[in-house]
Amino acid sequence: MSTRQLKLGVMIHGVGHGWGEWRHPDALPNASTHFPFYKQQAALAEAAKFDFAFIADSLHIHQRSSPHYLNRFEPLTVLSALAAVTERIGLVATITVSYTEPYQVARQLASLDHISGGRAGWNVVTSWLSGTADNFGKAEHPPHTVRYRIAREHLNVVKGLWDSWEDDAFTYDKSSGEFFAPGKLHVLNHQGEFFKVKGPLNIARSQQGQPVIFQAGVSDDGRSFAAQNADAIFCHQASLGEAQAYYRDLKQRAAQAGRDPETLSILPGIRPIVGLTPEEVEARYQQAVGLVSIEDAIVALGRPFNDYDFTRHDLDAPFPNLGELGANSHKGTSEQIKALAQNENLTLREVALRFAKPTREFTGTPEQVADRLQTWFEQRGADGFIVNNVLPDGLEYFTRYVVPLLQQRGLARREYSGVTLREHLGLARPENRYSKAATRDHVA
Repeated sequence: MSTRQLKLGVMIHGVGHGWGEWRHPDALPNASTHFPFYKQQAALAEAAKFDFAFIADSLHIHQRSSPHYLNRFEPLTVLSALAAVTERIGLVATITVSYTEPYQVARQLASLDHISGGRAGWNVVTSWLSGTADNFGKAEHPPHTVRYRIAREHLNVVKGLWDSWEDDAFTYDKSSGEFFAPGKLHVLNHQGEFFKVKGPLNIARSQQGQPVIFQAGVSDDGRSFAAQNADAIFCHQASLGEAQAYYRDLKQRAAQAGRDPETLSILPGIRPIVGLTPEEVEARYQQAVGLVSIEDAIVALGRPFNDYDFTRHDLDAPFPNLGELGANSHKGTSEQIKALAQNENLTLREVALRFAKPTREFTGTPEQVADRLQTWFEQRGADGFIVNNVLPDGLEYFTRYVVPLLQQRGLARREYSGVTLREHLGLARPENRYSKAATRDHVA
């Protein structure tokens, strides 16, 4: 039996990650705005004792965007609804720092944390699509390096606001008329490069103290930010070797930042395809592959390059020389794509299909998929995984057939032992900075 256990999340992504998944005969074409679908997926994950449900987001679309992006719920809204119909599973919302105000974000996430009983998490993103600026009246989209400066300040302000009230600030003393202890309310008075926020926040500290911080660091700036600030990191690696290299790098960066690397969870996103027999595995894999067209793959490939139009190039010619294209959008991913194309001398068609088609890394029978998850976990390529469906019944297959094997091996929990998302992930409850300072001063 293993003492270290997998952390498991589910990405509830409506009609799917790709462009063609909504066309599957069993797919619900309006799933991305159909609350019963989200409720059903969250219930499956909670019954399997997953740590959290994860909602991705973006703020810019165009006519060629993927179906899920064209018509979807806003994360905090749907997670607040899910909080009312779930009991233990964590609820993680993607929110950009580039197009929100810290006070607004602090208040919304604190509200979700109270509503859910301490189960909220924040996936901090900087937004890479330049068209987002047009939706917020901005003259230009911030450059890549500036976005991470914004992120650091934004996150620090939000955390400061979450500490506006000490844990025992509200006395509710009816006899004296004291609603709160005045000395336990604190004004932030932040003035920085990008934000000026006085505070305090108009909601008490939550059951878990502060929501859990998620981040997806790929570029050098992103990795450093994640290692310094995140409790969990959402990433994508194609092979165990790549995953191990990323894992080592992020853990080392966390240690260099003065953190305990073991408190940082590295969670690759996976798209498992499970079948009960080799024949069913192959049939289900071919179903998934059949949903990917080269036309959709070319559009999808353009996304990390700020929605670049690759149709202007010959599909069967070598992958084009794009220069610095992508450096100011999804820098890490675009650099990985360019490096892969060059190293393997791939055509544009080959690159597009490589990234659009489901891989076979986590495709197999329940035993084969469980074995692969265990290998990545035990060989330090991951601390857990975020499961994203390819087929409409993908999560049902995974929770019904793979999770019990992981539980039998001692790799996954059979029951929740805690209530908050921090407890699920083995994270300590952060002490209020003002209470901590007062204790330190008293001891001194």
